[in-house]
Amino acid sequence: MQDRFKGILLTRDENKVMSVNVTELGLDDLMEGDVVVEVEWTTVNYKDGLAITGKGPVVRRWPMVPGIDCAGTVVSSENERFKAGDKVILNGFGVGEVHTGAYAAYARLKGDWLIPMPEGMDGRSAMAIGTAGYTAMLSVMALERHGITPGRGPVVVTGANGGVGTVAIAVLGKLGYEVIASTGRTEEAEFLKSLGASEVIHRDELSGPAKPLNKERWAGAVDAVGSHTLANVLSMTSYGGAVTACGLAQGMDLPTSVAPFILRGVSLLGIDSVMAPLALRQEAWSRLVKDLDMGKLEALSTEIGFNGIVDAAHSIIDGKIRGRVVVDMKKS
Repeated sequence: MQDRFKGILLTRDENKVMSVNVTELGLDDLMEGDVVVEVEWTTVNYKDGLAITGKGPVVRRWPMVPGIDCAGTVVSSENERFKAGDKVILNGFGVGEVHTGAYAAYARLKGDWLIPMPEGMDGRSAMAIGTAGYTAMLSVMALERHGITPGRGPVVVTGANGGVGTVAIAVLGKLGYEVIASTGRTEEAEFLKSLGASEVIHRDELSGPAKPLNKERWAGAVDAVGSHTLANVLSMTSYGGAVTACGLAQGMDLPTSVAPFILRGVSLLGIDSVMAPLALRQEAWSRLVKDLDMGKLEALSTEIGFNGIVDAAHSIIDGKIRGRVVVDMKKS
């Protein structure tokens, strides 16, 4: 293990002006943990974009190494669940927000946050999935638990070109659902259909103020957008349907009424990927091995090196990235 290694460090001055610095770090610059992981692969999620651009209050401890996901090899461990040489995945638990994260050659983490690499998956594919894809799987599982089967009717996926959206479409399509993809980039319609969407609609259909109830259009939804979009999705969900909420690209507000809930029995299912319990995480990752076509995963992934992380963070916030970004930490 190197004494000094390269990483990205976010700092803030006395006027709360943030700086993004590529610098040398040592283990003493990392926070406490009982497992040290060599970070071999990571990714750039929307939350990572918010952290690096400062467009959202993601970072809550300074200075901070950002990066909420990683896959790599255990270098040393004081946790009985892991030993040196084990391949592991990390998602969430405040890493990259309140605990130094993945955008460095090494991460010091708590073993209770890690899951073993599932059989049939490697670090690159795990980070092509990342928190976004894992959140998509949690959303699909929540719809299933609520009885939203392919026979119930279509499922709409908002933010369809994003990380959650693309993986959700691919998984739902493979499971036999009729998928309606909502996106602001309808020129990507053929790509979305290649993933599994049967219909593509423009996000403008859902982004304005919502009526309390509207024509029933779908049995379920995976929403990564929030605000007016989520309100419209709820107003168009059929009787007894369910909508998962896992994102806030349009906003944190929900300008709607109780009408969908008490007149149509619609359920709004909150999806939290950050603090999800270990058993649920392991189930989701096992399902991804089985229910996500790895060929389609490759099609929706772009690979970059360490030096591309900051630019990718800006691009994801600007809506210029399709699908998933995979970072090979061994490459510049």
